[in-house]
Amino acid sequence: MTAEQQAHAPATHAPDRNLALELTRVTEAAAMAAARWVGRGDKNGADGAAVNAMRMLINSVSMRGVVVIGEGEKDNAPMLFNGEEVGDGTGPACDVAVDPIDGTRLCANGMRNAISVLAVANRGSMYDPSAVFYMSKLATGPAAADVVDITAPPDRPRHQELITQIRETGARINLITDGDVAGAIMAARDGTGIDLLLGIGGTPEAIIAACALKCLGGVIQGQLAPRDDEELRRALDAGHDLDRVLTTDDLVSSDDVFFAATGITDGELMAGVRYRAGGATTHSLVMRSRSGTIRRIQSEHQLWKLRAYSSVNFG
Repeated sequence: MTAEQQAHAPATHAPDRNLALELTRVTEAAAMAAARWVGRGDKNGADGAAVNAMRMLINSVSMRGVVVIGEGEKDNAPMLFNGEEVGDGTGPACDVAVDPIDGTRLCANGMRNAISVLAVANRGSMYDPSAVFYMSKLATGPAAADVVDITAPPDRPRHQELITQIRETGARINLITDGDVAGAIMAARDGTGIDLLLGIGGTPEAIIAACALKCLGGVIQGQLAPRDDEELRRALDAGHDLDRVLTTDDLVSSDDVFFAATGITDGELMAGVRYRAGGATTHSLVMRSRSGTIRRIQSEHQLWKLRAYSSVNFG
């Protein structure tokens, strides 16, 4: 084996390629649980159902995972919190990033592009977002990966100014109220009508998006954006350089990343969950960065069979 081949060879005990389908089962369960709450106006109810379903299924996955990006302090979550150990205790040691519902408001209001997402990478490879919850971010696909620069005009930290400057160039804007991860993936996928994601969003979501963009060949750039003096002090105390542009590799350094997403509501990326008598259909994307493989999975679920071995309530 040449030195170059050794440099790109999978690490010992690296996540196995079969892990991808195991992760898809987890996002499918979360999406089906959340879908029962679509349009009911209850963000907390939807999120609670998705978190519960994801946690039950994730502990059957063959890995020794630690939640690095979880529901966390921002959401006051009792499950899937940062530092929680997940998986069945066998297999590779992994960093795990979860978002049972990317776009809880979208789900609650029956709007487009609510998805359930899960990413896994080698242990110690994901950025720690604990000091600052929000960042300015830019994401795009492979075609523009080498030419974008978050510090160049028209990007500014206030969206109204940003919107005005972009429209003055003749470009069109699709305003995304929620769902940073879905928005970043749309910017990197052909056929969505989205070329670039710009604006301020969650730092944890940026790390999950970085996992997806590693698989897609796109890029994400970000700068931490403290919301108040307390968060600014916490960032500086933690040693963060607020002028630094964080790249995709800064947010997830591993070259062996798995990403799975399942649609909850319809969107440009995937169709949402469809319930019918006795069953449901789901649409998912599952990706791996090392191979660059992207799979679109349509699954048919027989709920009476699922209930026989699953404690998740899909009813």
